[in-house]
Amino acid sequence: MNIEDLLRETLSDMAREEQPPPPGRFLQVDARRSRRRGLALAAAAAVTVMAVGSTLVVGGLSSRVAAPQDPVGQGSVETPPKPSPDLLTLKEGLRLADVFKELSNVTGRPVTEFEQAARDGGDLGLPAYAKGRLEGFAFPSTYEIRPTSSPDEILTAMVARFDRAAEDVGLVDGARRAGRTPLEILTIASIVQAESGTKRDMPKIARVIYNRLDLKPARKLEMDSTIMYGLNKYGVSASNKDLRSRSPYNTYLRPGLPPGPIGNPGADAIKAALKPADGPWLWFVTTDPKKGVTKFTGSESEFLKLKEEWERNRVTG
Repeated sequence: MNIEDLLRETLSDMAREEQPPPPGRFLQVDARRSRRRGLALAAAAAVTVMAVGSTLVVGGLSSRVAAPQDPVGQGSVETPPKPSPDLLTLKEGLRLADVFKELSNVTGRPVTEFEQAARDGGDLGLPAYAKGRLEGFAFPSTYEIRPTSSPDEILTAMVARFDRAAEDVGLVDGARRAGRTPLEILTIASIVQAESGTKRDMPKIARVIYNRLDLKPARKLEMDSTIMYGLNKYGVSASNKDLRSRSPYNTYLRPGLPPGPIGNPGADAIKAALKPADGPWLWFVTTDPKKGVTKFTGSESEFLKLKEEWERNRVTG
């Protein structure tokens, strides 16, 4: 039986159910987005994504097919017990490379299978403004992954979860009001996520980014997080050698935003990118990383004092 016949049979079975599932049970794909689904239809037909609180269940339709019949008419063939699913919580801000590693650990599949599925981004239901790149669209959440789920199914579910979050926060309309593209908002959100020590700092960090971009002429963002992403390094402070990198993500050398998201931001960071706080700030320094204290200023002399405070805390800490 091909996937179309299987889907048709499954939908027919659902139509005969006495009690239809409650409206919020399934994450439906809006008909208006169908034009950009393309080859994602096949993947979407093979995956069910159910909202269970904050947990998403990812499983193939094969788990819903009735037990096969004995060809000689002696009843149903006994179906082997299904392996139990695994829970995976992806935290906000993870880079896509780290998402793949966690998925590999849970499923036992090699990282290369997820990388290949991501390269075929058109099959995952990505919005057109993603430009075929999955970074930024593998939404952080808790997923219940069944052992039979393929990389395409799992990543499709994550994009579907992103779609729901984007609709909840009004990403497309909010980006238009901000004079930015949705991808630019998501890029800002990924930087906010990477640079923020706490949720309360996110709107202020977003404001620093906007203030720098809106200056005439625009001021370079000078964010260490973008440099580290471009160099595939981790840490909170770039070295002098890092600052000379020719990477397109080096916002110390290149004006404006980097080419795309530097991680997968959560809803709070996206909201902050859409609605930054009001303020004149052009700099921020996490003066006490241990306590999560970040201070903001619009004065360069004050900024230099904050850097000295950070240096003192780093030495004594």
